[in-house]
Amino acid sequence: MRYVYLTFIFIVVAVISVLGFRGSKFTRPPIEVFDDMDRMPKYHPQGESSFFADGRADRLPVPNAVARGTYIENEYMATGKRDGGFASGFPIEVDNAAMARGEERYGIYCAVCHSASGDGLGRTTDYGMTAVANLTMAPYTKMKDGEIFSYITNGSRSGRMLPYNDKLSVEDRWNVVLYVRALQRAANGTADDLTPATKEELGL
Repeated sequence: MRYVYLTFIFIVVAVISVLGFRGSKFTRPPIEVFDDMDRMPKYHPQGESSFFADGRADRLPVPNAVARGTYIENEYMATGKRDGGFASGFPIEVDNAAMARGEERYGIYCAVCHSASGDGLGRTTDYGMTAVANLTMAPYTKMKDGEIFSYITNGSRSGRMLPYNDKLSVEDRWNVVLYVRALQRAANGTADDLTPATKEELGL
């Protein structure tokens, strides 16, 4: 039995010697059984490489390369273009859920500049931002759906509006376009837009 106790004490002392007491800080690098490739050979950003003729490790992407998980086969849904030009129509299901999602995303990302109603008098105008687009007026009311989608995706040519392709998914961008169309209809609607039953109910 004495040897059992001695063995146990030896193991405890050995473990404490190697690992230390609970809560104590290491003053030396920890012992590594497996290094998990922490120090494997690799190229660092903007590093040098003798493999390539220009000596640079960084390489330009292959032309027309698409990031993994981002490829969308439907060209119109991905770009807003069809047969080389902007087109109209929605490549998503147009329903109340899509409209509600578009309203939510618009409220988060767009309303601060374009306002909740889309008239371009958002919160940023209080801080001196000018020339914010009024989405409820021409030329935006006359734009094709795909062109509005392109503005959200790529930003404006003037640079006043930045791209939102990294903040909004492709489907969410279309949801926002759908909601913008609803804002335009709300701002420019007339009695002619009402159904016959509604006109009769209102006595029109």
